[in-house]
Amino acid sequence: MANTPEPSGLYYPNRFALILLDALEEIMGRNGLNAVLNMAGLSEWIENPPPDNMDKGFDFAYMSALNQGLEEMYGPRGGRGLQLRLGRVLFAQGLANFGALVGASDLAFKVLPLPAKLKAGLPAVAKVFDSLSDQKSHVKDPGGEYFEYIIDQCSMCWGRTVDRPGGHIAAGIIEEALRWLSGGRSFRVDQTTCMSKGDPNCTFWVYKEPFG
Repeated sequence: MANTPEPSGLYYPNRFALILLDALEEIMGRNGLNAVLNMAGLSEWIENPPPDNMDKGFDFAYMSALNQGLEEMYGPRGGRGLQLRLGRVLFAQGLANFGALVGASDLAFKVLPLPAKLKAGLPAVAKVFDSLSDQKSHVKDPGGEYFEYIIDQCSMCWGRTVDRPGGHIAAGIIEEALRWLSGGRSFRVDQTTCMSKGDPNCTFWVYKEPFG
């Protein structure tokens, strides 16, 4: 059993933690979830999960520990698949109806051309995180074939040192957000920089053309 992670003082809403825990239990079963929580130093959550509210109580260090626990249990490739899936669930159940994204369900948005939807929608995803949590994100358009989605304070690699990017939950969130914004299209998302590798931020290239 790992030690409880040292808190970072940076937080997501408690509800985000519950969405992740419910998704993990659905994927892995109760015993699998408990094993990951033990490996992450979060065994207290087995009997006492975070409350179901939007208070900022889900520490970045706990997200990082969950990431590490999944990779230790399933290996880098298996852990990546689970983290992508968790990101998709987190967007679908926790983010799609908040703040800046509410207008994306309006008819005026739905009739926009796809490039305009992406140009407006991707920064709206970053704005939701800025408004609900201590994660700071922004989007740049270099003018080529991709947008740059940049996370300046990243939970997924908080306190870790790795040799390959590990922001797969964020990639899953972005993928699901684009699928939702575009009416079901799939887009390629590649992480190109990672703070846990020593980079100044975590950057994701979000390609503008769908592949499915």
